[in-house]
Amino acid sequence: MAKRVVPLPSKGEILKFVELSAAKVGKREIARAFHITGDQRIELKRLLAEMAEEGLIGGDRRRSVQAAGQLPAVAVLEVVDVDVDGELTARPAMWDPDRPVPRIVVAPGRHAGPAPGPTDRILCRLERVEPEAEDAPASYVARVIRTLSTDLDRVLGVIELDGSEARLKPTDKRAKYDYVLASEDLGGAQPGELVLAEVLKSRAFGPKRARVRERLGRVDSARAISLIAIHGHGIPTAFPTAALEEAAAAQPVLLGDRVDLRAIPLITIDPSDARDHDDAVFAEADGEGWHVIVAIADVAHYVRPGSALDQAARDRGNSAYFPDRVVPMLPHELSSTLCSLLPGEDRACLALHLWLDAHGTKLRHRFERALMRSAANLSYERAQSALDGNPDEEAAALLEPVLKPLHGAWSALMRARAERSPLDIDAPEKVIVLGEDGTVVDVRPRARLDTHRIVEEMMIAANVAAAESLEATHQPCMYRVHDTPSRERVESVREFLATLDLKLARGSRLQPAQFNRILERAAGTPHARVVHEVILRAQAQAAYSPENIGHFGLNLARYAHFTSPIRRYADLLVHRALIRGLKLGEGGLSPHEDEGFAETAQHISNTERRAMAAERESTDRYLAAFMADRLGAIFSGRITGVARFGLFVALDESGADGLIPISHLGDEYFTHVEHAHALVGERTGTTYRLGDAVRVRLEEATPLTGGLRFSLFEGGAYDQTSQKMRDTRKKGVAPRRAPSRGGRSRRR
Repeated sequence: MAKRVVPLPSKGEILKFVELSAAKVGKREIARAFHITGDQRIELKRLLAEMAEEGLIGGDRRRSVQAAGQLPAVAVLEVVDVDVDGELTARPAMWDPDRPVPRIVVAPGRHAGPAPGPTDRILCRLERVEPEAEDAPASYVARVIRTLSTDLDRVLGVIELDGSEARLKPTDKRAKYDYVLASEDLGGAQPGELVLAEVLKSRAFGPKRARVRERLGRVDSARAISLIAIHGHGIPTAFPTAALEEAAAAQPVLLGDRVDLRAIPLITIDPSDARDHDDAVFAEADGEGWHVIVAIADVAHYVRPGSALDQAARDRGNSAYFPDRVVPMLPHELSSTLCSLLPGEDRACLALHLWLDAHGTKLRHRFERALMRSAANLSYERAQSALDGNPDEEAAALLEPVLKPLHGAWSALMRARAERSPLDIDAPEKVIVLGEDGTVVDVRPRARLDTHRIVEEMMIAANVAAAESLEATHQPCMYRVHDTPSRERVESVREFLATLDLKLARGSRLQPAQFNRILERAAGTPHARVVHEVILRAQAQAAYSPENIGHFGLNLARYAHFTSPIRRYADLLVHRALIRGLKLGEGGLSPHEDEGFAETAQHISNTERRAMAAERESTDRYLAAFMADRLGAIFSGRITGVARFGLFVALDESGADGLIPISHLGDEYFTHVEHAHALVGERTGTTYRLGDAVRVRLEEATPLTGGLRFSLFEGGAYDQTSQKMRDTRKKGVAPRRAPSRGGRSRRR
C-alpha cells in the first residue's frame, strides 16, 4: 500500500498554531503537529523561511518561531523605564528593529533576587493583552521569574581620552582591560566622568566596546567614592514612587491597645553620628537580680506584608553604610522619623521585658506592643563618661536611675557570658573622618567602651528571647546561624598552630572555648596577632536561615535578629512572626511569607554580603585617596595575607592595606608554605609570615580602584622553623623566585 502523503499546512494554519501555542515552537513542533515526515520536512523548512522573509513569523538563534510582532509565553526582557507610579515597562531583549515594539508592563510581585530596574534583564512569563485599537502594537503583562545576572553586561568606569579615542577605565581593580567607546556611545559624557556602561558585543580579538548608560558625575569629586561602590554592586538608591507615597502617608501611632511605657526613662545609646535610633534600653534592680526592658521600633506597624514599602525593603534587604552617606532600607519618613526613637517623641515599639538573676541567667521574659517616649539619646562616649564620673548635665540626671542600673544588669550578663564562653575575637575597627568637602581628614581606631558592650549584650539577650518565643509559639523563625568551622579549615589551623608549638586538641565536637584557650596561650607572645588572624579566618560566614543550626561564634543554641528592623529585613520578619504568634495585633506574618522563607533567607544573606563588599571597597578607596599624597613615606604595619605572588600588609596607623609584590622581597627563591602562612627564602631562610611586623614604603596609591602598592623597607627574619616548613611543604607548591627590583610590579 502506498504511503499516504499529508499535504503541507498553509501559512495561515502555521501562523494560527504558533499564536495559540503556550510553549516555545520550533520546526520540530510544527512538523509533529501537522504529521509532516521524510522529505516533506525540507519543504516545511523552505515554507518557514519564506514566511520569515515575508515578516509573518520571527525567531531566534535556537530556531524557535513565533508570530511576527508577538512574543512566546516565556521570554527575556530588558527593563526600559520606571514611571511615576513605580510601574516598570520593558521590551524584548531580542527584537526586529523594523517592527513596532510591543508594550510590556511588568506586574508587581515577589521573585528571586533584587527588584529589577532600568537596563536590567529579566526572565518573564508573558500574558498577551488585546490592544484597545486594531492598529495598536501588541501589549503584554510580564510576571518576573527571575532577574538575570548583569555582572558581565555592565561596567562602572571613568572616561579617558587616548589620543582621539575615548576609553572607559573600569573602577574594578580586577578588570583586565579598558573599553573603547564610539562617539555615538558616549551619551555626552566627558573625560573624567564616572559612568555606568553597557558592554557591547565585540569580536573575540580586538578592543572591547561599551556604551554609556548612566552618567554619575566627576570621578575626582568626593561623593564619587561611595557612588562607585554603590553602583558597582547594584545597590538600589531610589525608592519606587508607590513606596514613597506609603511612607509619606504614615502617621504617628496613638496609644490604643498598646501598653503605655512613656513614664519609663528608656534611653537610646548610639554612635555620635548615628542616622537612626531603633533600640532603647532600661534596667532596674529586681530583688537580687534585674529587670531589663529592650524596646525596638515597631516597623511592622508601618510596613505591611505585600505593600510597596515591603517590596522595596525586601529588595534592599538591609541598609548600607558608607563614610559619607547611608543607603537606607526604608524611606526617610520612616527610618529617620516615625520609626526612629527620638527623645521626647511618642513612638510605637515592640518591647521585651527580661528578668535576670544575679548571675545573668534569664528567669523569664515577655513581649508586648507598646508606646514609649525616649528620655534621651546619648552617644557611647557621653554615656561612658557619665559612668566614669564625668557626666554632662543631661547624662547626670540619668546616671542613678538609668545608667548605673544598666551597668549592673550588664555585669550580670557578663557573668553568664563567661559561663557560656563564646568565641573571644575582637577585630579592631577604623573610623574614617571626613571634612566638610568630603575628603578624608583623619583615620582613627574606633574605641571599644563598656557602653558598647552594655548595649551589645542586651541586644544578644533580646535576640535569643525572640527565637525562643517563636519556637514556643510554633512560628517560622528567620534564624541568624553561624556554622561550626569545616573539618578542612580546622585541620589547617591545627597544622599552623603546630609550627608554633601550640596544640588544638582533637575532640568529638569543636567548641569556641577550645579556640579561646589557644588565644589565651598566645596572648603576650610575638605570635598573638597571627594566631588571632588564623582562627578568625577559619570561621564560617554567618547567614540567615529558616533552619536552625545554632550560632557557633556566640555559642548559642538558637539566635535570631530582632533589634534592628529599620535596617535589616530579617528583623522585620521576626517582628511579624512574634506579632502573629503572640497575637499582638495587626501586621503579623502572612501565609505567603511562610512559603517563601527559604528563598527570602538566601536573598537577604546575599544582600548583606553585597552591602558588606560595597562598604569594604568604599573604605579601601577612601584610604587610597587619603594616602595618595604620601608616596615615598615609610609606615609600620603587619602582614595580613601571604600569597605566592607577594605579601598583603595592613598599616598600623590607618588600617589601609596593600600589596608588596614578590619582586620587592630580595633576589632569591621563595617557597610559599601554605599551611604555615609564610614565604620562606630558599637560600637565606628569611621568612615572612602572617602577623609579622614590617616597615614598608608606599610606592603607589590608586584611589579609583582602592589599590595600594608597597615595597619592603624593613622586616622578615631568619626563622628557626623555616627548614622544617620547607621540608613539610605541600606537594605541588613550587618555589618562586623574586625578580630583581627592576622587575615589573603587580598590583593587588
